[in-house]
Amino acid sequence: MAQVTVTIAGQNYRITCAEGDEAHVQRLAAAYDSKIDEMRAAFGDIGDLRLHVMAAMIQADELYEAQRRLAAIELAQAAPVGSPGDERSRMIEARLAEGVNRAAERIEQLARSLNAPGAAEG
Repeated sequence: MAQVTVTIAGQNYRITCAEGDEAHVQRLAAAYDSKIDEMRAAFGDIGDLRLHVMAAMIQADELYEAQRRLAAIELAQAAPVGSPGDERSRMIEARLAEGVNRAAERIEQLARSLNAPGAAEG
């Protein structure tokens, strides 16, 4: 295992990583440190812990959004129009639509029964 020293918010941290990953760990730390600097510039000195939490949450949100977009792209590329996957998607959508229609009909039946004369008298 390799070790690398990174600086985040003015503090040095010694990080253990796989051999050859030192530069990657340093880039990650630099990106995180930059995010903390952005938070400090935007919100002032609100405490290191709060800055760290906010920076981590923003990076987690950016990661989530990137994963969501990647999944959408992969889904679009995985089932081109006319492929068996496309047919499967149409079948799933049809089944879901049927389920929604049945639920809507049931809700309408319940609403009619609640609005029927004498329903409120229970």
